[in-house]
Amino acid sequence: MGVEISETYFDDTAFAEYQRRLTDETALLETLLAQKRFSTLGDVGGYELECWLLDHNYFPAPINQQLLDTLNDPMVVPELSRFNIEINGQPQALKGNALSSMIAELSNTWRRCQKAAHGLDSLLMMIGTLPTIRQKDLCLANMSSLKRYRALNEQVLNRRKGKPLRISITGNETLDITHSDVMLEAATTSFQIHLQTSQKNAVRSFNASLIAAAPILAAAGNSPYLFGADLWDETRIPLFEQSVDINANASEENRRVSFGQGYALESLHECFVENVLNHPVLIPLLTDSPVEHFTHLRLHNGTIWRWVRPLIGFDSDQTPHFRIEQRVLPAGPTIVDMLANAALYFGLVSFMTNLKEPLEQNISFEHTRLNFYAAAKDGLNATLTWIDGSEIDARTLLLDELLPMAKSGLSLLNINNNDIDAFLGILKARILSRQTGATWQRAYREKYRRYNAHLVAAYLEKQRSGAPVHEWDI
Repeated sequence: MGVEISETYFDDTAFAEYQRRLTDETALLETLLAQKRFSTLGDVGGYELECWLLDHNYFPAPINQQLLDTLNDPMVVPELSRFNIEINGQPQALKGNALSSMIAELSNTWRRCQKAAHGLDSLLMMIGTLPTIRQKDLCLANMSSLKRYRALNEQVLNRRKGKPLRISITGNETLDITHSDVMLEAATTSFQIHLQTSQKNAVRSFNASLIAAAPILAAAGNSPYLFGADLWDETRIPLFEQSVDINANASEENRRVSFGQGYALESLHECFVENVLNHPVLIPLLTDSPVEHFTHLRLHNGTIWRWVRPLIGFDSDQTPHFRIEQRVLPAGPTIVDMLANAALYFGLVSFMTNLKEPLEQNISFEHTRLNFYAAAKDGLNATLTWIDGSEIDARTLLLDELLPMAKSGLSLLNINNNDIDAFLGILKARILSRQTGATWQRAYREKYRRYNAHLVAAYLEKQRSGAPVHEWDI
């Protein structure tokens, strides 16, 4: 859904023709993979950061277009709402000082965005769910003007026959509301990590990304509050799943946002076959692009939000490649925290992909899926099922097994040793202190009995210091 569309009304003929082209492109994908014509290049990383624009009362400020006009940077783009923007990073070969380069690039872009926001008398912030967001902020008047968002909203509501979306989340407290459009999705902001993988390693890297999702999320929760309710460590997960639910009674395989249906077995083509079989087309925008550009397949894939999503892109010579989009992590608390999370992810996938025996042979997909939701709900306190069905708390697993794995994996990538120690050291200190963004927010609210605006003000002050969250006092 990153490409703008030219129209928002589609008739039955358009849907039928789009389905035909989607089927053709999915078949071509199978052929090219059988012929080993996908890229051999791998170990390239990237990121997307979604963030908030706020006014001085810490409520959302719907001014993203003014900020984007001021910046005039193609790597900073609009999001669903007028109070969110997305910052994109350049792809980096995962070797040497790649992690330092990423943090320098993101820090530079962040400073420029902050300066532009200041010039518009607004604030810029990164957090998973904004404690001050109000349901009235999530209205169509605050939807970005891009046609793709209007079309998405119309098609989701058409599929639901106009029935409102229901959000029902039970955590430390319970939230049960209805909403009349897809703007609830805008209440969730994330730090999405991209990993380009060679065709040879695509299945192993994808499955490793699924297995790694729970522990990296357990160490990174930053979304405890929504509309005043204390819910999950990563409330963003159930909120996003329910905010674009086209069928309230859909089975797991038919949900637009999910953890997926299983590990990949032979190739990532299996995921795109699932897309065709299980998910009706929402945006049947027809183009004249050659079939080998996979334009219709990629647009359809962009309306299916797996938490670990395979993407198709192209090398500079137009050879198609696979990227894995790790979507589970929230925005914030700071840039250094997010890059530490990325280091953990890159290191774990590198290590797991290079194991002689695939780890997915020893951890069932169902356990991996349940681990993910346990981590989203309970963070470092989650109990996870690990190799051969053994149970272990997330904190112990990370400290005793996964941080050493990640260190070995980053070494296999020839990442600079100082960077490995620095970024994984931040993770270790966070885990030892038990202080994630979510736990800091809860501790602040518990200590001061102050809610929403006071919490956001204190959080933003700490974020601006640049110190990793484990160093924040309360």
